[in-house]
Amino acid sequence: MLTTLREIAHSRAGDKGNTLNLSLIPYNEDDYPLLVDLITAGRVRDFFSGIVEGEVSRYEVPGIKALNFVMPNALAGGVTRSVQIDPHGKCLSALLLDMEIER
Repeated sequence: MLTTLREIAHSRAGDKGNTLNLSLIPYNEDDYPLLVDLITAGRVRDFFSGIVEGEVSRYEVPGIKALNFVMPNALAGGVTRSVQIDPHGKCLSALLLDMEIER
């Protein structure tokens, strides 16, 4: 069954300069292994193609059943340097939740 991440997880974001930090946290801890299997650093990099210019690193946080993604060069120079209307990480965390997955 095809669904979006929004149906099984929520996201938090932080931005520091031009680096974006996104977390992906399932509503139900039983969905954590699914996220670990399906949401790779490469898939997130491809999903944000054209937005994120640097590499994407993924960190598993099994103690709280979360994934954390760190993306340098993701905010068009940073919030105070960018000419984009809203380059904040919170917008990109909402966009990540639109990613479709097979469940």
